[in-house]
Amino acid sequence: MKPLIQCPKCQAWLMEEIFNRPDLSPCPACGVPLQVEVFPALFRKITPGQNAETIMVEGESSCFYHPQKKAVRPCDSCGRFMCALCDCELNGQHFCPACLEAGKTKGKIKSLDNQRMLYDRIALSLAVYPLLIFYFTIITAPMALFIAFRHWKSPPSLVRRTKIRFVVAIILALLQIAGWIIFFVVLATRHHS
Repeated sequence: MKPLIQCPKCQAWLMEEIFNRPDLSPCPACGVPLQVEVFPALFRKITPGQNAETIMVEGESSCFYHPQKKAVRPCDSCGRFMCALCDCELNGQHFCPACLEAGKTKGKIKSLDNQRMLYDRIALSLAVYPLLIFYFTIITAPMALFIAFRHWKSPPSLVRRTKIRFVVAIILALLQIAGWIIFFVVLATRHHS
């Protein structure tokens, strides 16, 4: 089969083996993690003179979006009949294009993530940026520790990342807290002397 889709980073042609997989797959050329979802119609072999989809005949249900095409199944979300071209399978459920788009924009499909909170980046920012004005670290260092430990097992970015940002945030936050403890101990011993 001739490749039809290119890697968004290196523009290398992608082969069918990495399409519609539940996990990320590396690009064969640059190694960037990708998840490629394509309509099933992309893989159909069409011989010359054959229609791309089955034409509806009298007494059969038609596709809501393509009235001349035979319906193959209803949408699991809205119940509209859809042809094989419109059938979008996601984790064993079948959606029409409108419900898939609505699920993406409104967040109604729980298994469809199009963005995630980057807690590792937040924890690192809370540990690093206050170093410019050290007095803020008395508040931000415990916050950075809390976020790092609380969200250690949260799903990371849609693109795989390591936990190095969490580790750096924890180390910096612990050093800042230790600095504040030493400061208060020294301050208390000078006050009693």
